[in-house]
Amino acid sequence: MGTTGPNLRSGQYGNGRNLAARIGLHERFSTNGYGWHCWVFDQLALPEGARILEVGCGNGALWLKNKDRLHASLDITLSDFSVGMVRDARRNLARVPNEIRFVVADAQALPFRSAAFQCVIANHMLYHAPRIGGALQEIRRVLTPGGRLVAATNGRDHLREIKALLEKFDATLAGEFNSLTHEPFSLETGAAQLAPWFDSIEKRPYEDSLLITEASPLIEYVNSSLTAGPLLGSRLSEFRAFVQRHLACEGAILVRKESGLFVARRSVTPP
Repeated sequence: MGTTGPNLRSGQYGNGRNLAARIGLHERFSTNGYGWHCWVFDQLALPEGARILEVGCGNGALWLKNKDRLHASLDITLSDFSVGMVRDARRNLARVPNEIRFVVADAQALPFRSAAFQCVIANHMLYHAPRIGGALQEIRRVLTPGGRLVAATNGRDHLREIKALLEKFDATLAGEFNSLTHEPFSLETGAAQLAPWFDSIEKRPYEDSLLITEASPLIEYVNSSLTAGPLLGSRLSEFRAFVQRHLACEGAILVRKESGLFVARRSVTPP
């Protein structure tokens, strides 16, 4: 997740395949039955007629999961710096009745007028920006005075049991996985990074974990997280056998999540 720029655009997020593998693990094995996307939508608290921008919309999962909760008056713009992601989001949301605009855009240079949106959503994406401060400056610019940024991220101990499992299998792979999942905008650091641009900042945790009972979804998750050309490579069958032995012994793998979001309100006066 530390990769940025063209490599991220053409590799990890050239299309929705890797993202779908990661979302799939959470959807199948999360212990919180309410679901991440529904919880995030609750935090938006969107009034009728709200003008909304999501930066880094990915495959549009937030809106697809909440399609029956969207008021007809909402003005929705979805953006991502990956052409493939925007294409996937447009396809996934083709039957959603709301009119949605899809834009290929870099969060550090948003092609929108100032004060255009009342709410901006950055769902697990700010840590991808090469210059987080530049992205936050742009997000503040396009927010109306008093508008809100809803920025989701993870904490330092997120999925640490998966990291520990990889460490037992191969310390080199574990190091690669850890470096890719190190997030420069995290639950621990996010408030300080938001502070120069926003007046009030509130951190809201999401309580959840994974109880993984099958090897394949976990293996797909790890493979999709490593690189565009998965590092497991020829060791894939060996890693599969390793995970299967672990499941046969333990019955399941309990993985703690550490996720949440910040709700930050734009100041009326310049920072």
